[in-house]
Amino acid sequence: MADSGAFPPPPQSAATRGATPSPGAAHPGPAHTPLARAAEFLWLTARVLEQRRFAYEFLGVACADAVEAALEAYRTADDGYGHGLEPDLRGPVSQPLHAAHALRVLDAIGRCGGQRVERLCRQLTSASTAEGALPSVLPSQRAYPSAPFVPVVDDPPGDLLATGPVVGLLHRNDVWHAWLFRATDFCWQVVESLEKSHPYEIEAALVFLDAVPDRSRAEAAADRLGRLVREQRLAVLDPERLDDFPVAPGYAPAEHHYPHHFARTPRSLARRWFTDTEMNRSLDALAAQQQGDGGWPIQWRLWAPGTALEWRPIVTLDALRTLRAYGRPIG
Repeated sequence: MADSGAFPPPPQSAATRGATPSPGAAHPGPAHTPLARAAEFLWLTARVLEQRRFAYEFLGVACADAVEAALEAYRTADDGYGHGLEPDLRGPVSQPLHAAHALRVLDAIGRCGGQRVERLCRQLTSASTAEGALPSVLPSQRAYPSAPFVPVVDDPPGDLLATGPVVGLLHRNDVWHAWLFRATDFCWQVVESLEKSHPYEIEAALVFLDAVPDRSRAEAAADRLGRLVREQRLAVLDPERLDDFPVAPGYAPAEHHYPHHFARTPRSLARRWFTDTEMNRSLDALAAQQQGDGGWPIQWRLWAPGTALEWRPIVTLDALRTLRAYGRPIG
């Protein structure tokens, strides 16, 4: 499963933010650039939500209202999110992983706040465990299809995988809610006690650590996790020596993680875990993974044709965002 961090979109003029783009305004430039190739792929395959995110974040022609309107289609009656927003969980019921996905979208367009997020926090409170943590999947998912690697159990425990990104994104946007105090304590307890982990759990911890207000504590925790990542070989430091960096148990054969998966922007605490050479190799590998149709591939296990179609545009947006954050030319 992908878990992507977000960062503020490029600035737009007041006219652009509220304007309807002209028919030729959304052209991304010469057809040979990574951006233009990705645009062709996204217009052909992406959901409306990802198309509008792309137009807003990379072409500067869509407004945040348009992205919000597309996201609204995934909102549930209890003010959570469902309907396959996170493609590996199908059906109309709200789930914490959907909420994390929604917050990433809202964060990317500068709309992670207000009454919408206040109502979501109330919904998350009702979904959390006694310790204030979020399970990855609630039992209500049992009635609908879901990926085999997100099992549904009757009494699911709190999980950093779900809680860390939600708490981190809320802190990043200065959202305060009573639930956050207990959820933050849960994240600290898990992050500071990790001895053996896997890449997705580390990524979830980083979304939390990159935004939690106690910066000195976050830096200390991140330094320890960085040592763990290197000691347990969770990141491919040399793409030409993949056999030296085995994938985590239960992952797909090609589900390697690279430095850019952890340090999605140069501002991440994870950036200090890797040398410039290691980071450049990672970004080179990411750029080279763009496929002939303009999209980036999915590395984890595919379990249904529809989810593969929905995930690739999301992965493609994440790749473009990471390359741009590091100043790599995309078009």
